[in-house]
Formats: sequence, C-alpha cells, structure tokens
Amino acid sequence: MYYGMRRMVLRPIQYRSQLSRLVSQGLSITGRLLSTDSDKPNDFKVEEAETLKPQPPGPEKLLVLGGNGFVGSHVCKEALQQGFSVSSLSRSGRSSIQEHWADGVVWHQGSLLVPDSLQDVMDGVSAVISCVGGFGSGSYMYKINGTANINAIRAAAEKGVKRFVYISAADFGLVNYLLQGYYDGKRAAEAELLSKFTYGGVILRPGFIHGTRQVGGIKIPLGVVGSPLEMILQHAKPLSKVPVFGPLFTPPVSVAAVSRVAVRAATDQVFPPGIVDVYGILRYGGEQR
Repeated sequence: MYYGMRRMVLRPIQYRSQLSRLVSQGLSITGRLLSTDSDKPNDFKVEEAETLKPQPPGPEKLLVLGGNGFVGSHVCKEALQQGFSVSSLSRSGRSSIQEHWADGVVWHQGSLLVPDSLQDVMDGVSAVISCVGGFGSGSYMYKINGTANINAIRAAAEKGVKRFVYISAADFGLVNYLLQGYYDGKRAAEAELLSKFTYGGVILRPGFIHGTRQVGGIKIPLGVVGSPLEMILQHAKPLSKVPVFGPLFTPPVSVAAVSRVAVRAATDQVFPPGIVDVYGILRYGGEQR
C-alpha cells in the first residue's frame, strides 16, 4: 500500500517535470525564431518566391467602319503602321487595294443599316473610327451619313467601347442647303456621338480631302489640286468668317493628316473630346505652316 501511494505521488511530479522540460524547450526554440541577433543562426530558411513576369498587353484593337474607301483605307494603313490591330466593316468587305498592308486588316462584310452586322465585330474593340458617308438623294444621304452611323455609335456604346471617332464634314454655307440630306445626317450622327460618348467621342470636320485615291486599278492624284489650295487657303482663315461665301475659303486637308489625327484621337486617352475643325486637323496632323 505504501508503495502504491508512493507511485501515485511520484507520477504527477514526473508529469510536471516533463511538462516543464517541454515548455522550456519550446521557449528556447521560440526565442531563437524571434531573435533579431544577426550573430545567431536561424534554424528556418525562408526561400524567396519565384517572381512571375506579367505578360505585356496585346495591341489595341481598332475597328474602321468603311475601311475600304478613300479615307478608310488610309486610316487602316496608318493604324497598322503604328502597331495597332485593325479590322474593318464595309458593305463590300475586303478592299480591292492590292498592297501589302491590306493583308494585315481583318475584313468583315456587312451593313450598318443591319443591326446584326454589328454584334460580333465590336467584340474586344477598344476604339471605332467611322469613315462612312455617301451622296445621292436626300433620303439616301440622311440614311448613310446619319442613320448608319447612329446605329454604329449605339452598338459601340452598348459593347463598352472606350472611344469613337467620327469623320464628318465642315460647313460650306450655301452648299449645306444644296446637300441638305447629307449635312442633316452628319449633324444627327454628331449629336448622337456627343450624347453617347461624352468623354471619348471625337468629331473631325475636314473640308475637301486630297490625296491619292484609287478607283479600281487607277490611282487618281487629288493632291495635284488639293495641296496648292491647302497652302494658300490655310492662311485665309479670316475669309472663312465672311457670311454666305466665307465657308468656301475653308482650306483642303490631306488624307494623310486626317488619318493621323483619327488614329491619334482613337488611341490617345488624353486627346480632347469634341469637335476638331479643319485648322485643328492641320495642327494635330502636323501640317500647320
């Protein structure tokens, strides 16, 4: 009985002794881990995590409406030269221009008057440049210059496109009345753009656009007449303020300048939204003398 009682008394003492050693060892280990003394070796080595290099973003994707036309083809070429990804939507699809740059454009065939044509081509697009316009009867001109572009503006806004550049036209006084459907359509599209793209909408208003225009296999050098007029009339800005006939003194502008400004307005986030007149195009396009 004495021996049994002795074991019962010693066992708690042994447990307390073992517990004391474990706590002492734990504190010793913790002390080493928390020690900031650089002379004491650390029992645990923390290896640096592998640094993952983020993938660079791909080129911005631009959609050019009417990319196979006179202005549209130059816009496509300019955008490609600046390293952007370019697609185009037009009624005839692929351009007939047989030049190397045309192979770099993704060509889509469709009509802006058919809403279904706009569903897929807007996917992943960061900016749209519309070069769509045309002449004909009054109702036709309003439909092509106005309704078609309004459809495109609304589709782009619904898809979350950041910027939209619309190539419109300068006022020419009496000419506006002779081509009422044309200008009414242009101004309706402008109003829609300023409404839907308050901070990312840019309207270019060039006058006569000159440059090399290709019709089939024939190249027409519009610059032969346009370049001299541009040099003369860009210094006649006060004359453009003369009532009735003043707008006829609006200087021509090269298609190269229009293309440069259109691409810049579509891709430069600090480019001011709103209307850019002929003199602004000359200035931004680097042709102001």
